[in-house]
Amino acid sequence: MSKKRPVAVALAGALCLVTTACADSSTDKGATTGGKASAAAARSGYPVTLENCGASEKFTKEPSRVVVMNGASVAEVSTLVSLGVGDRVVANQQSYGMSEVAGRAKAIKALPTGDVKLNDAYDIPREAMIGLRPDLVLSTTSYGFDEKNGFATRDQLKQVGAGTYISPQGCDQDTSKMTIADSYTLLRDMGEIFNVGDRAEKLIAASEKNIADISAKVKGEKQPKVMILFSNMAMGGNDFSSVVAKGIYNDILTKAGGSNAFASASKTSFADLSKEKVAATDVDALVVIGYNDPNPAAYAKKLLKEFPQWPAAKNNKYVALSDSMYLGPSNDLAVEKVAKMLHPDKF
Repeated sequence: MSKKRPVAVALAGALCLVTTACADSSTDKGATTGGKASAAAARSGYPVTLENCGASEKFTKEPSRVVVMNGASVAEVSTLVSLGVGDRVVANQQSYGMSEVAGRAKAIKALPTGDVKLNDAYDIPREAMIGLRPDLVLSTTSYGFDEKNGFATRDQLKQVGAGTYISPQGCDQDTSKMTIADSYTLLRDMGEIFNVGDRAEKLIAASEKNIADISAKVKGEKQPKVMILFSNMAMGGNDFSSVVAKGIYNDILTKAGGSNAFASASKTSFADLSKEKVAATDVDALVVIGYNDPNPAAYAKKLLKEFPQWPAAKNNKYVALSDSMYLGPSNDLAVEKVAKMLHPDKF
């Protein structure tokens, strides 16, 4: 089962924080109401100014009509839900249909979609976006604001009073340098924008502690060679075109006490590999990521059967994951699950 090319492109190129937020009129009103308004803003944590991706914008109040673009990601919507501000979403196009966090997939599924007719990239076209009357639009990368793709640009959205936000490493659509720290940046900036910074810091501290504890347990152990790939997804011309080479996945793997068997196979996030190349590589374990695939574990078992020469096949070493392996608030769960699969005797 292959995914259509636009989704694959979004994953490969997407999958820096840009803010061009609240309407100018909001700022003007705050400036003309005197000391009372200024005091209230100070107590609430506003105004907030964020600078990144070449833009600087002031938030004078909490966004209340948020649109989350697809981007072949769940990073942004998962972050909003984890911070308790999912009720501000008026249209969400992100979903994996599964999650390592109990109740999250259900909570995301319950969010409104805006009843929008999507374009060929499974995302919100320009006119439909303007019609949603957003005050904040979130995109995984700059792809979501590219006029050539039929999307509303950041300037066009600003003209109708909507802010825009491009997630970490999304400015140039090159996610190969993404790390877990970028997930914390996303959490921290959403915390600032929605005035729930204390919640963001608690989530970050808990994640950092969990990862530190796990990494300490596997420190000094031999690092198995791991193949990471998306299940049942075609992103190129070869048999194995959704194999991870670089990005946040490698950071997660390193902290879990493993190494990427195909890290040198591509300079970008994903490698497009032949069956022969995959067969000739020693793979000690599999990490299969389910992107809207209801049974990634079945895909993992199929691969182990297809390549019986792998140490992974001989030892039945695999784990199937979803949102925790990607940019978002739950990378510590991926570190934990991968570490327990690679080094079970340490837990």
